[in-house]
Amino acid sequence: MDVAMSKKLRDLDYKDAYFLRRFLNSQGKMYPPKRHGLTAKDQRHLAQAIKRARFMALIPYVVR
Repeated sequence: MDVAMSKKLRDLDYKDAYFLRRFLNSQGKMYPPKRHGLTAKDQRHLAQAIKRARFMALIPYVVR
């Protein structure tokens, strides 16, 4: 993972749906952290942001 991406994850916002979709597969599930080289802390922040975005209907729970 590059430095710019880690900085972006530190300032993660659930309203940035386009950025969050980079971490979801075609079924709407999160990729494992090894795929993007995320640390455990970054993965937790990302998961929380995705859950908030789903609750606010910015990204779907399930993609058909």
